[in-house]
Amino acid sequence: MNRFSPRRFWAIVLKEFIQMRRDRATFAMIIGIPVVQLLLFGYAINSDPRHLPTLVLDADGGPYARALVQAMRHSDYFNVLDHTTTETDARKHLQLGKAQFVLNIPVDFSRRLLRGERPAVLLEADATDPAATAPALAAMTLLMTHALAHDLPGPLTELHGNAGPLTLLVHRHYNPENITQYNTVPGLMGVVLTMTMVIITALAITRERERGTMETLLATPARPLEVLTGKILPYIAVGYIQMTLVLGVARHLFNVPLTGNLPLLYAVALLFIVANLSVGITFSTLAKNQLQAVQMAVFFFLPSLLLSGFMFPFRGMPAWAQTLGNCLPLTHFLRIARGVLLKNNDLADIAPETAPIALFLTAMMTIALKRYRRTLD
Repeated sequence: MNRFSPRRFWAIVLKEFIQMRRDRATFAMIIGIPVVQLLLFGYAINSDPRHLPTLVLDADGGPYARALVQAMRHSDYFNVLDHTTTETDARKHLQLGKAQFVLNIPVDFSRRLLRGERPAVLLEADATDPAATAPALAAMTLLMTHALAHDLPGPLTELHGNAGPLTLLVHRHYNPENITQYNTVPGLMGVVLTMTMVIITALAITRERERGTMETLLATPARPLEVLTGKILPYIAVGYIQMTLVLGVARHLFNVPLTGNLPLLYAVALLFIVANLSVGITFSTLAKNQLQAVQMAVFFFLPSLLLSGFMFPFRGMPAWAQTLGNCLPLTHFLRIARGVLLKNNDLADIAPETAPIALFLTAMMTIALKRYRRTLD
């Protein structure tokens, strides 16, 4: 009786496979998570972003300035959007994230070029994410050497020299020293809130069901909206505690310059926290047990982590991946957090990023309420 029985062993193995087959949610996660990872890492993730939006401030307007801009258009790294007329407008595009670079060509560019004075052009960059700008800046350095190779013929070819006919000046805004922590630590605040808020609330209703207290809760006169919001409210305080902890570590341990409006960030964070809590509540109404709830939370967290721009440059992803990323609240909160903390953005600047989070929250709460009403039957 105490000896190991291969027959009993294989009976247990067979039973586990049968249970796995019957548990469709678990089986879907076993297949789905590897497939999602393969698709995202194979097609969506790119650490060498190209076609970055670029504005041109051309005060010269001569043929050599146009040739330089045309060379940038032919490069895979720059997508020249338009010519702007004021530095204020160009700086606003950088601040709002609408442009990654601004090329400034001085008024005496052509005259100084023909004199062999190696005129300087200024390339301003939104350097909040060093990984997004570094490859393009390296490409621009090489481009400056060869951009005018066909436009300086005959005796003008001697202007090329060993150093090239132009001088490139780079001004990195918001993170001039290319410190990775300035970009990562504010983003980590959104990642921590997403992971913990979704998982904690995903277990809320499934825990009640497994402990046998769900029937008592359903027998009370509490309405679905009262139950769901009542389960969410305590965790809002937990979210703010985590947020404060991350900001404290960012300031005192990593020396991240928290120069923005912190009360504004805390106010907008409420919308993001509730959005993630609503995702967890929705999963808890769909899952049959706590294991399935956690699996659903992981399935939501993985694309949020990879497609939001936290780990990889957002503009390096293909259009379809950016579309999916824009459907996730973490994507917009990362832009809000980095914009407020590093760029000192105000409410008007971050308003376009709050609307998608509010829409996502409304959709999740609607699904949760409908699913909860179904359990009353």
